[in-house]
Amino acid sequence: MNTDRPAWLTLPLPEGSALDQMKTLLEQGHLHTVCESADCPNIGECFKNQTCTFMILGNSCTRNCRFCAVSHGIPDIVDANEPGMVASTAKHLGLKHVVVTSVTRDDLSDGGAGHFASTIRAIREQLPQAAIEVLIPDFKGSKEALQTVLNAKPDILNHNIETVPRLYSTVRPQAIYARSLELIKRVRQSGGGALAKSGLMLGLGEKTEEVLVVMKDLFAAGCQMLTLGQYLSPSAEHLPVVEYIHPDTFQWLQEEAFKIGFSQVSSGPMVRSSYHAESSFEKLGHLSI
Repeated sequence: MNTDRPAWLTLPLPEGSALDQMKTLLEQGHLHTVCESADCPNIGECFKNQTCTFMILGNSCTRNCRFCAVSHGIPDIVDANEPGMVASTAKHLGLKHVVVTSVTRDDLSDGGAGHFASTIRAIREQLPQAAIEVLIPDFKGSKEALQTVLNAKPDILNHNIETVPRLYSTVRPQAIYARSLELIKRVRQSGGGALAKSGLMLGLGEKTEEVLVVMKDLFAAGCQMLTLGQYLSPSAEHLPVVEYIHPDTFQWLQEEAFKIGFSQVSSGPMVRSSYHAESSFEKLGHLSI
């Protein structure tokens, strides 16, 4: 089992000018990105290409998953101006594919679903031709909250299953595998046209056969798009990496996922939920359900 960080995870240092320009633009709009908050390893490439994943509803999560670098604690006051600022910034960047996620807001009655919907509509108003992808929390299983988001007509609705059921109590103690799977199923059943997407982190101690079972569960639930990436521990306080998965294994898993029936699969050590999201969507030819 490989526990030493391998060479294939070495990335070039990000260009300071590209990072500074993007950070300045985001700060002007008082906006957060998951790229920064979650210490994404691809931030240099994405910011250089003037793309990002907007993170709404503040910068403090009400949950404390042991794999995640996003801060947790007392949540921020919801900013009613945020949807408009996300939309105007996306327009300034000329984005053709806008990705929006959030911290989990268990303190809000709708989990922040209404704010998601407002953000989708604001983007649609300013960028009517852009594809909109949202990566949402589980809303504690609320059907009404999920429907609020779906009614705003995102093109892709992503909810990450993250890991195999056996590891949930360690990796996602405040989440429930069956609840996340049910959310994916409801996206498909809604008939609203949104593509269902999900993803897993590998290297937390899962077994290959467990990953295959999760992939089959997701597909059976109606998931059409899948991402598989290497878990990287943000700090000594977070869960350690149990194993660094070889790129060949990621390639094999991608092939298996296509055999299962997924329409689009991104699988590799550096793959993250929204990494190359635009090209992934384009490969589908804008497939809808």
